[in-house]
Amino acid sequence: MLVYLAAYREWLGSAHQYTIVHSTPTIPPRAMAYFDRETLRSNSEGEFEKVFKPIRTFFNRHGMGVTFVGKTGSAADVSAALAQHGKFDLLAMVSYGHSALASLVMGSVVTKVMATCTTPILIIR
Repeated sequence: MLVYLAAYREWLGSAHQYTIVHSTPTIPPRAMAYFDRETLRSNSEGEFEKVFKPIRTFFNRHGMGVTFVGKTGSAADVSAALAQHGKFDLLAMVSYGHSALASLVMGSVVTKVMATCTTPILIIR
């Protein structure tokens, strides 16, 4: 995604506002019983920061302010809900290009978002 933005300079600049979203899977209730809430929260925040740090560096280098959102839940559900409730103009997503069989078995986050979200989606492959 960052390579795409850097290649198309018109996407960079103060005319655009970006929200970077990362979600972690929900921990099943039985597993949650073995951890205290602080440990789970700390683990999630560490995971979010690991993902956000290089992205934050990229946008800082270009002098752009960005909002970072870390949430727990299905990536498709989190992305679609945030785009719709945030009234985003565009949702840009990266597709890893799994084969049709792999997508059928595993599902595709992009496909699920397209089915549930009314926000226009730019798919970068």
